[in-house]
Amino acid sequence: MGYYFRTKQMSVGYQGKPLIRDIGIELQKGEILTIIGPNGAGKTTILKSIARQLPLTGGAVYLGSQDLVQMSGKELSRKMSVVFTEKLKTEWMTCEDVAATGRYPYTGRFGLLSETDLEVVREAMELVQVTDIKDKDFTRISDGQRQRVMLARAICQEPEVIILDEPTSFLDVKYKLEFLSALQELRRKKKMTVIMSMHELELAERVSDWILCVNGEYVERFGRPEDVFQAGYMKELFGIESGSFEEESGTMELQAAAGEPEIFVIAGGGTGRRVYRRLQRQQKAFMTGILYDNDLDYPAARALAAETVAAEAFEPIPEERIREAKTKIDRCKCVISCRRAFKSLEKANEELLDYAKRTGKQIEFL
Repeated sequence: MGYYFRTKQMSVGYQGKPLIRDIGIELQKGEILTIIGPNGAGKTTILKSIARQLPLTGGAVYLGSQDLVQMSGKELSRKMSVVFTEKLKTEWMTCEDVAATGRYPYTGRFGLLSETDLEVVREAMELVQVTDIKDKDFTRISDGQRQRVMLARAICQEPEVIILDEPTSFLDVKYKLEFLSALQELRRKKKMTVIMSMHELELAERVSDWILCVNGEYVERFGRPEDVFQAGYMKELFGIESGSFEEESGTMELQAAAGEPEIFVIAGGGTGRRVYRRLQRQQKAFMTGILYDNDLDYPAARALAAETVAAEAFEPIPEERIREAKTKIDRCKCVISCRRAFKSLEKANEELLDYAKRTGKQIEFL
């Protein structure tokens, strides 16, 4: 099957000088591509070049068999819509007025909207949930609301491809999820291809069919999220020196507290993460265990604990792991237990709590 959107040896840059060379992208209709990379890596430059707001410094971009350079402005506006972060001049315009400007590629020379056009506008505003602010002055709404109105405007163009630059930057958690759900709905219902940049790596991994990684000079990786989000790669791509990013769980953690640990945390099943982070904020070094390597607490423990006693998932905990944990408890003044009762597969941690009591350690239950 041929690709609907593809680039051929595309190079992008400014004033004829290439910034990133040989960008290869191939997408089917209805797929979502997210571009990630550090600030200044060229994400927006790539998007603007695809949208023909910047001339390519080399290569070509195709929609089906058509080279975008050969398309007229009106033809391109019916095929592709763009949402960038630049502010529009919208004096005296309501949110509905702004969304409706997306219909102009389809109106006559006087820009008059038909009933069909108005219905498209209504549907677009309902899809991104901005109908309740349709009569408000566009300049007097929040950044998050403005972003959703601009998406409605782009949807009104009924494009085959939509280009989005950091579309979730000004949205709170609720609207981030609703926004991305709306994109997936567009992909399913209208076979719309989405190309966007994002900073939220955990969301990019969840919503995207493809990920393009750029570092300011060249494309480092292009592939499926499960192939790109490999252990340690994000630390390398973003040059993370303080703190960590766990690719498997999409979790970011601050830098672990320094010093000799005097606290041992008995956790498991997701009960320990808040304790680990509290201790990190207090800059108290700690040890923890025994955790299976598939436990919900394990990624945070690996990032924040000075030492972690871990065991292989789905296997009985070996006696040497229990002895190792007891040795670490011996080194500590305090034991924090995230639970008072233990289930059948947590008998090793119950044994550790009993050991801490017998050896006279200060016990704190959470």
